[in-house]
Amino acid sequence: GQLSLPSVSLLSPSSEQLSGGSATLACLLSGYSPQGAVVSWEVDGTEVTEGVLSSSEEEKSGRYSSSSTLSLKLERWMKGEQYSCKVLHYGHSQTQTLHRSQCQG
Repeated sequence: GQLSLPSVSLLSPSSEQLSGGSATLACLLSGYSPQGAVVSWEVDGTEVTEGVLSSSEEEKSGRYSSSSTLSLKLERWMKGEQYSCKVLHYGHSQTQTLHRSQCQG
């Protein structure tokens, strides 16, 4: 079958959320085939597993989509700078990174 790599987008926490004292980052995968994409999270180069929630993969006309979120307390979010979502799909790895200092304002 045809191998289609996922399109990956990484969403930073909303300002409303941050003012509420928490931070959730979302990594969205779409348009890939076959299923079996694996998402991992890194903060400043160290893998994080606590606070990670991954959805099941949903199939729509032969393509799959899924998402993974990383939930952090505000203090933890403020301590980190580089947040990365790593996606592994059949030997192909891709990483999306956001810098917290560039998310302010």
